[in-house]
Amino acid sequence: MGAKLGGGGGGRFDLGQNSDINVTPFVDVMLVLLIIFMVAIPAATVSIKLDLPPAIPPPPGTKVKQPILINIQAGGGVFIGDKGTTLATLPADLSRTLTADDPTLPPTQQRVYIRADKAVRYGDFMSVMNTLQGNGFYQVALINEEI
Repeated sequence: MGAKLGGGGGGRFDLGQNSDINVTPFVDVMLVLLIIFMVAIPAATVSIKLDLPPAIPPPPGTKVKQPILINIQAGGGVFIGDKGTTLATLPADLSRTLTADDPTLPPTQQRVYIRADKAVRYGDFMSVMNTLQGNGFYQVALINEEI
């Protein structure tokens, strides 16, 4: 709140016009908005646990194991590598393939990669993911290809 107390000309009780900008309400509003945003932003962030591989390269001469891929096609076809499977037989076929690939680890503790065509419906993809997680396959990685 500002008032002009004195100045040039006019009567005894004439204060004249005050053309200065009153910044105090603007600062009050900005501080309230700053506090609101400071409180709201931490609640809006969601943390996702990532299981990243170590950044240590394998020793020279070590043969790198090829990953097991689950391919989902737009027509609803599901493949483990090159072999076709269905949603009902996916866990058994995947366990068989993983056991043949590395018999030292249980199949549910091995990493599985999923690649889906661009035109695959989200519901079809999620049904494959739910089937895998419902049968104990939690080490699932998604493959994204550049367009």
